[in-house]
Amino acid sequence: MPAASTPAKYLDPVDPALPKVDVTLELPRTALVVTDPQIDFLSPKGAAWGAFGESITELNTVENLGRVFEAAKRAGIEVVISPHYYYPFDHRWDFAATGETLMHKLRMFDRRDPLSLEGFDGSGADWMPEYKPYIEDGKTIVCSPHKIAGPQTNDVVFQLRKKKIDQVILAGMAANFCVESHLRDFVEKGFEVAVVRDATAGSKLPEGDAYLAALVNFRWFANALWSADEVIDRLAAKGAS
Repeated sequence: MPAASTPAKYLDPVDPALPKVDVTLELPRTALVVTDPQIDFLSPKGAAWGAFGESITELNTVENLGRVFEAAKRAGIEVVISPHYYYPFDHRWDFAATGETLMHKLRMFDRRDPLSLEGFDGSGADWMPEYKPYIEDGKTIVCSPHKIAGPQTNDVVFQLRKKKIDQVILAGMAANFCVESHLRDFVEKGFEVAVVRDATAGSKLPEGDAYLAALVNFRWFANALWSADEVIDRLAAKGAS
């Protein structure tokens, strides 16, 4: 269920038309996949805060995602990161769509070189400091970067298959962009996917409320739509059973 403080427009309909389905977790088959847990999205110091900050604050995204990380580690499930990086040669593409054009314009996720961490620490491409203990514990799978929004350009699906994972708890940034793109691809490839509705957020621009748009599509495509509290409770219950 959404948190008590959730704005009314984000609450589920009282009388939904879509059928109710759910995911019954089996921990050996389950992974937490987090897209873009990086400074440029989630920090007031990040390049995209002007577009995403209101939604992140409204949903308490940073804290909720941290709580989900902690619960996943406590339950012993795989944690997989699908990051976003741009290198100098990525900025020399001959064409780009709207969202990626904005990311390039804001210089989001910029790194000097694929094989160098010079200037990485504390940059917009770096992990949020709150998440470093979970990501840099020597156990988390950090995949190659996706380049626009979906996992088609990195090794997330490969890593999941190699661990015999077919249930995904999905969280991270941004709701209508990378999270939704990962959701769609995972579902098409036969994964069960539960999206953590308050461990993500979307832009608020003159073009519209991206989180609301994503939420509608999550209801259509995801096998389950859970709050951070629900994820924590379900993982704890499975871990105790």
